[in-house]
Amino acid sequence: MASRQTRNQLVPVYSVSPEEGRLEGGSFADLYHHLLTSSWPMLLVQIAAGFFALNAIFAVGYYLDGGIANARPGSFGDVFFFSVETMATIGYGRMAPVSLFAHMLMSFEALTGMIGLAVTTGLIFAKFSRPTARVRFSRYGVISSRDGVLSLMFRMANERSDQIVEAQVRVLLARGEVTVEGERILRFHDLELTRYRNATFRHSWTVIHPIRPGSPLYGCSEESLKSSSAEIVASVTGIDGAFMQTVYARHTYDAGDIVWGARLMDIMVRTPEDDVLIDYGKFDAIEPAAAGPQAEPIKV
Repeated sequence: MASRQTRNQLVPVYSVSPEEGRLEGGSFADLYHHLLTSSWPMLLVQIAAGFFALNAIFAVGYYLDGGIANARPGSFGDVFFFSVETMATIGYGRMAPVSLFAHMLMSFEALTGMIGLAVTTGLIFAKFSRPTARVRFSRYGVISSRDGVLSLMFRMANERSDQIVEAQVRVLLARGEVTVEGERILRFHDLELTRYRNATFRHSWTVIHPIRPGSPLYGCSEESLKSSSAEIVASVTGIDGAFMQTVYARHTYDAGDIVWGARLMDIMVRTPEDDVLIDYGKFDAIEPAAAGPQAEPIKV
């Protein structure tokens, strides 16, 4: 019995700094992946920064050598723009290399420019051709009674005009626990859903996990989830209706993002013409749960 209690004990999860032995690397360890997953503004900023940085490096070489004809003596600006013309293969003809070092440096820069152009073109093409899911998740998850059963609920919406075909959602509970051996680990539990598949995810989708006996959330309280640094991790995958390629979206709810005793506000609106519309202005809105059938009590 003691070992079972130890196994189910919830403990906080702490981050480890680099000085304390955190795994080195990250997004910058894979430059291609980092650039491909960056936003468009950030990608353009990084490409521009790399372009000007490379030209500045080559300009320093030209400046120190002084082997550029028609460049004003001591003018870093002249050799910098000569570097830009060389890397971009423009060559207006006013300035030209005259020394052996300048010719060698110009040749290497021209090669660098061709490689950089090819890499940048491929990167932009890959980013344009890669479909992405624009799935919006509700700001909060709620825990309240649904059909007489205490349930965890949150909402998703497809923000694109085309539909996501054969969409599937998976929800995990991540929390710190202690094993029988006393080892502190981060454990992931699958949460069973009333409906995990949607043939045509076009508008909104309310995801529901009933908290019945056997659920990882059964017996938990708001305080116990916060003390164990629990997170609800939701991921949805499907086939983009326009590109016919797999798309993916993910969202994490911290324990503080789960509101107990509340429900998601209804976003379905019926017009005087008897049409049904979705009011996305209330997408993140919640309200106190109405009194209804009592769910099984939560054990603290």
